[in-house]
Amino acid sequence: MPSTARATSLTRRGLLAAGGALGLGAALAACGSEKKDGGSAAPSASAKSGPWEFKDDRGLAVKAKSTPKRIVAFTGMAAALHDFGIEAVGVFGPTYVEDPKTKERKPDVQAGDLDINKVAVIGNVWGEFKIEEYLKLNPEVLITDMWEKNDLWYVPAEQKDKILKIAPSVALWASDLSMPAVLQRHADLAASLGADVQTAQIKADKARFEAAAERVRKAAKAKKDIKVLIGSGSPDLFYVSTPARPTDTLFFKELGVNLVVPTKLDQGGWFEGLSWENVDKYQADVIMLDNRTGTLQPEQLKAKPTWGALAAVKAGQVIPRVTEPVYSYAKCAPLLEDLAKALENAKKVS
Repeated sequence: MPSTARATSLTRRGLLAAGGALGLGAALAACGSEKKDGGSAAPSASAKSGPWEFKDDRGLAVKAKSTPKRIVAFTGMAAALHDFGIEAVGVFGPTYVEDPKTKERKPDVQAGDLDINKVAVIGNVWGEFKIEEYLKLNPEVLITDMWEKNDLWYVPAEQKDKILKIAPSVALWASDLSMPAVLQRHADLAASLGADVQTAQIKADKARFEAAAERVRKAAKAKKDIKVLIGSGSPDLFYVSTPARPTDTLFFKELGVNLVVPTKLDQGGWFEGLSWENVDKYQADVIMLDNRTGTLQPEQLKAKPTWGALAAVKAGQVIPRVTEPVYSYAKCAPLLEDLAKALENAKKVS
């Protein structure tokens, strides 16, 4: 899906995932309920003894008799928790890309440093969530992102009620808050699950992130006339994202980056879709291009003549955009460093 199709995807849920009726008599109540002990725990950070409680970004106080160890999470969330020292037993969402000939699996960009051969994958594409496999994992908590209020990312709407009866759920914002705030919430969650978020490595990663942010600020101030467009390619349309909702672009704005603002947004307020004939509607000096699996990358976009005619493309000023960041300091710092470098080296071409 193109980055800007998040809102569209949320309205398409009814057409996508489908799951059979399952007997869940032994399952527990949904968010905020307690999960009985059972099964061996996954290797993770040392958990605190006693009851566990975490207030998520829905405003729900999610509780359990003890700190959850058997965690099932959206792939990007699991990757972030991994960087903070917490391991998931299962994941759902884009995790691997399989070579159609060799069947070799390579990690998806959203898998971060997860070992995709050691974690159970109960869904790898939009609408896929294998409830039977989820039950086998004996999950103690389900954790995912939230792009729209109370909408759990990659949890199919058709299966949501069944899924949320199995274990408590935690949702953290992946939009509408600036990146530093979202990173802090992920650190808070990891700490609640037993992680030491004050290790030397995490402190170093955070310092690197802060230094990269300052570098972007200085580059943006020095290159105020450089216009940056956030885009995503699909076969039929080129999507220009608004900087008003994504966590990364909100932060870029705060740092002074001159971002292109589309004028005719979709209903969800995420993007404007342009036909390839009109792809030059907004002039830009730098294009940040969605790097996710399923979106058109520069090599594929060579087949679009109007793409090649864009000033930023001709100038070689196109850089990848990690559209769904892994929210750890280790993974977000390079995003800022890459943007800073692009701004420092950018020439005015629009």
